Amino acid sequence: MKILDVCCGSKMFWYDKEEPHTTYMDIRRAVYTAMDRGKERKIEVNPDVQADWKNIPFDDETFDLIVFDPPHLVRAGKTSWLAKKYGTIDLMTWPHDFHCAFQEIMRVLKPTGIMLFK
Repeated sequence: MKILDVCCGSKMFWYDKEEPHTTYMDIRRAVYTAMDRGKERKIEVNPDVQADWKNIPFDDETFDLIVFDPPHLVRAGKTSWLAKKYGTIDLMTWPHDFHCAFQEIMRVLKPTGIMLFK
């Protein structure tokens, strides 16, 4: 079984953040810190593959399962903890960006594969 998490962020989706069948991908690679409710918080985005979901760098029909849990914040402050933790999408371009992402996901998904969209 080959799994791709298209925008893994800090892998919050996963109980096992080193699940051996999964390739973790994200456009970001960074360590963020921010004050949140009086505490300094740290989040690390460290994917196996750094790439944009609009141009997934894998061959056609590679994955059995693709997890697509994209950012969904459009109005979070650029330096807010939520923006750092979850990422943001562009208020004006997100429909087109998601359309491109779905095209790429379907391209790299096997015909009998499953996409989880959260």
